[in-house]
Amino acid sequence: MPKERHVMELQGRTRVVVENGKVIEVGVPMTEYCPIFDKVRGIKKFTPKTAKDNIEFRMKDFGMFSENRELEMEIFVGFGASETFMTALRRGLLDTTITVCDGAGTVITGNPRLCQGGVVIDPRTAAIDQVSGVRKAIELGFRKIGVSVANLKDLKEIRRIEKETGTQVIAFGVHSTGMPDNEAKEFIDLVDMATGCTSKWIRAGVAGKTIAQFGTAVPIFAITTRGRELLLERAKEVKDPILVNTMKLPVLPEERQPGPLV
Repeated sequence: MPKERHVMELQGRTRVVVENGKVIEVGVPMTEYCPIFDKVRGIKKFTPKTAKDNIEFRMKDFGMFSENRELEMEIFVGFGASETFMTALRRGLLDTTITVCDGAGTVITGNPRLCQGGVVIDPRTAAIDQVSGVRKAIELGFRKIGVSVANLKDLKEIRRIEKETGTQVIAFGVHSTGMPDNEAKEFIDLVDMATGCTSKWIRAGVAGKTIAQFGTAVPIFAITTRGRELLLERAKEVKDPILVNTMKLPVLPEERQPGPLV
């Protein structure tokens, strides 16, 4: 039987490896607490066990890492990358998106219901390669592209491609927990919007640069006007009550933050 191997980071960037439907390796969390996991799953402290249990729950509940994977799913968070891109596609602000899906890696889709599944960039390895995703989307003729990006190297190359081709690429920064100070500063200067995750340096670096903030516990920061436009469109579809106010940003109530920040 061929080996099927999946590597994922979750719950404080805990590295989890799944082979042939079984969790075979679980790392140590980089951080301990996230208010979203507390609210949704009642998890007060991340441990290798909570990470293993969560992966096994996802595998059982919606077929993660399997041929039974559900793709058209319920909304998990109000302003996540997939949710924001879903709204932008539906409202014509984007032609297509490049996101990441378990079992598929980098995918391209223009279907609002499939922001976590679509045209697979590398079906053989299911690699995560957002730069190749952007290149392929441009080759396919798309001009307004949304992409999730998790590191500065990819983001710099994506901006180079955007300038070279005259396309519009909206970059949503994700998975930034543990990003170094110097990298975070440059990352913020190049991204359109970014999640604060449990990142000390993203949260510090957005001061004086963010023009809108969505949420306070694990906030999403809009850095550019086009990033703000997408997030405001997303706000129209969020069913929970929304407070709109003007104030100095970021707003990060100490009692509501994940931690420790790294």
